[in-house]
Amino acid sequence: MKVAITSSGKELTSLPDKRFGRCNCFVIYDTENGSVEVVDNPNRNHNEGGAGPAAMQLIASKGAGKIITGHLGDKAASVAKRLGIMMIPLDENNRSVEEVIQMIKQNKQNKQNK
Repeated sequence: MKVAITSSGKELTSLPDKRFGRCNCFVIYDTENGSVEVVDNPNRNHNEGGAGPAAMQLIASKGAGKIITGHLGDKAASVAKRLGIMMIPLDENNRSVEEVIQMIKQNKQNKQNK
């Protein structure tokens, strides 16, 4: 499964961005093969009310089944629900995107060991 993480920058050392539709970019991590893809968010300057749904369509087109972010607006949440994309809220810890990916890997290993 691919997991999209909202990011403030293109490096894995960047902090996750709590804004979904207006984040700088998405880091898409594939839990099956471990690949990482950074995707610019061309919708971050979209007119009011349209950034979230347009960004959700973008990550759906990349095959993401989950999104890790701070907040989804109502319109983006509606699109996510319609597309079957699960939202996982960011916690308040200041972890890098790389640390979030490590947590995903650890969680997958824990599930496999049960």
